[in-house]
Amino acid sequence: MDVNPHQILLQSELIHSELAVNQAIINLAAALNLHYAEASPVVLCVMGGGVYFTGQLLPKLQFPLEFDYIQATRYQGSTQGKNVEWIVKPKASIANRNVLILDDILDEGFTIEAIVDQCKHLGAKEIETAVLVEKKLNKIKPSSANYVGLNVPDRYVFGCGMDIYGWWRNLPAIYALKNV
Repeated sequence: MDVNPHQILLQSELIHSELAVNQAIINLAAALNLHYAEASPVVLCVMGGGVYFTGQLLPKLQFPLEFDYIQATRYQGSTQGKNVEWIVKPKASIANRNVLILDDILDEGFTIEAIVDQCKHLGAKEIETAVLVEKKLNKIKPSSANYVGLNVPDRYVFGCGMDIYGWWRNLPAIYALKNV
């Protein structure tokens, strides 16, 4: 596919500014600090989209935690989700532990559902999920997040860990493709 990443950005619309994203992460950290004040969870970053969010959030968390990562995807470089593909599954060390899953976006809810199910299968005691953004859809999702930073419209969004054709995960703000 011959797509120009600069052209994509020029033809997109700013949905949430860097300031709004930073404030959402501060608010999420405050809520998580309350929830985990007396706990020491295993924090699982969903790679690769969750790395930006996780990197911004971790320094703001004021409780002891163990960190690990998982990788499951439905997009494989396209803008349309497919079946969940596991690249790295959660490790068995989460048995009888509190688990906090951090991801960039709750879109249709299938990926987070598969991750939560896998953590349950491995015996996690408590599973909480936090996402930087949730896409507002006009349908019921099979799974929801316990903590949501921002809402985005039902459009393809990118930036802050979310990519478009593999590009622009590094943007500090959130953009959306314009409706055509």
